[in-house]
Amino acid sequence: MTITRTILTTTLAALTLAAVPATASAQDRFDFGGGRRGERDILLQGNGVPILYPELRATNRGRAFVLRNFDANDDGRINRREADDANAAFARIAGADRRRFDWDSRDVVVAVPVAPQGGGWDRRGMRDYRMKQTRYGATLVLQDVLFRTGSAELRPGAEARLRPLAGYLRANRNVRVRIDGHTDSVGGAAANQQLSERRASTVRQALGTMGVERDRFRVQGFGETTPVATNATPAGRQLNRRVEVTLIGQQARSFDYRD
Repeated sequence: MTITRTILTTTLAALTLAAVPATASAQDRFDFGGGRRGERDILLQGNGVPILYPELRATNRGRAFVLRNFDANDDGRINRREADDANAAFARIAGADRRRFDWDSRDVVVAVPVAPQGGGWDRRGMRDYRMKQTRYGATLVLQDVLFRTGSAELRPGAEARLRPLAGYLRANRNVRVRIDGHTDSVGGAAANQQLSERRASTVRQALGTMGVERDRFRVQGFGETTPVATNATPAGRQLNRRVEVTLIGQQARSFDYRD
């Protein structure tokens, strides 16, 4: 049985408090943690930094917001596309008077499901992912039906699909994760690359709101470069539009059991 308890700021060192915004919109579920008063200074690098709004570039809270949510490939650098995405999101969240944006108002206490003693997690849910063994570990494939068409925005109910995975990762904190985005070949290669990165990042953000630490993920987009089927048919293109989540070093067969 899953035990849920409310975690207050810094009450439990073993768990990371997930900060979520007040809005219920799926695409606005950003990580507002980090950069608080007394925490280490955050530095931003990359050719996109100069075009960030001053509220993002010149404040520690702003820099943390950019780095946690818009560094799509986790390389610690902000390019111009990532900066544009950060500016657009912040303008939507903050409204007309960005200078008066209250960062502290976005720090809220959330209920995080905690695995019971003994490492309990949803074994049936993990089995239902039908993991396959790949060179890096046990891999599950999330098809693009989780996302709105041509978008990195999750559809309603998509997060429920990720809950067994989040529960497993909370119960097994030594397991690190690859999240790789892929697309079909429809449209331009550059646009497909960006979409693959954004979709992979969205999955990471969703798992983060469920209490999985950000530093456990390696996120990458491959665009249209790694198809698993032909792009000449609708069925093939659908298979190519996917996000692959790999539990690094784990064996797929360890999840293939019956209750």
